[in-house]
Amino acid sequence: QVLDTREVQVFKVTVNEQDAQFAFGEKHSFKGTPLEITFPKELRRGQEAIVEISFESSPKSSALQWFTPEQTSGKKHPFLFSQCQ
Repeated sequence: QVLDTREVQVFKVTVNEQDAQFAFGEKHSFKGTPLEITFPKELRRGQEAIVEISFESSPKSSALQWFTPEQTSGKKHPFLFSQCQ
C-alpha cells in the first residue's frame, strides 16, 4: 500500500495491531514522498484493515491541519486531517 507524504518523520506502522514494514520511496519535487507499507499478512477480499501510523509532522508538512481538543466532538484529543487526498 502506498500513501502520499510531505516532510513527515514516521516512527512505526501497524496494521490490525501487528507491526508492518514501511519505507519511503523517491522524493518528488511537487508530489511529495511515497510511504510504502507492507502489510504483515495478506488480507482476504472484503477484510478491513486498521492502519496506525506513528509520525511527526513539521512546519514544511503541507496541507496538514489540526483541530484542538475543544474543536472536536469528544473535546479530549486533538484531530489531524489532510487536504491532499
